[in-house]
Amino acid sequence: MREAYRDQLGQLADQLADMCSMVGDAMSHATKALLDSDLALAEQVIGDDTKIDDARAKAEEDAYALLALQAPVATDLRTVLAVIHAAESLERMGDLALHVAKAARRRHPNPVLPDAVRPYFAEMGEIACKMAAQAEQVIRTQDVQLARQLDDTDDEMDDLHQHLFTVLMDREWPHGVAAAVDVTLLGRFYERFADHAVSVAKRVVFVVTGKMPGYSSDDV
Repeated sequence: MREAYRDQLGQLADQLADMCSMVGDAMSHATKALLDSDLALAEQVIGDDTKIDDARAKAEEDAYALLALQAPVATDLRTVLAVIHAAESLERMGDLALHVAKAARRRHPNPVLPDAVRPYFAEMGEIACKMAAQAEQVIRTQDVQLARQLDDTDDEMDDLHQHLFTVLMDREWPHGVAAAVDVTLLGRFYERFADHAVSVAKRVVFVVTGKMPGYSSDDV
């Protein structure tokens, strides 16, 4: 019985790690659809979002079953609670990739992004996917140092996000209000994706150390 219980806890971690891979792929494809005006790829991301939703539902169902049947304590209880919270963050990451894909579909066949900001979004997409991969490794290894490195990667995303505002606020912005709104919203989607990846990593730190790292106002 105890061995089966340990296996169930391990499976919860695997489910979370697999969700990290799913949302990383979703954002990678959504970014490509955005940059290339690829309608088929955007539709793929939109259609696949239900798989991420289902993965969250399954992780939560399994976590609550363990709570009810095994009454875990200490580290095991922290693991189950972390799974519930992290699964929510990961589903939101999938939703943010979905929003990017929907923007690409909405403007098709026209490009969403003016040429002036395309390089920023290409880099933000790379950082977002990197952070999803980092979060996956943190879950699989429970490496606290790696978890804390996500804060540094998040700073890179924040810097790019802030620079977008500098571009948008330039009085010489020639692309109109609609493009400015699209760029503002899309930048926020990437910035929030990164914040949720940090939140997932913090949950792992909580499991390992018993202490929740400090949150900024954007983490709640």
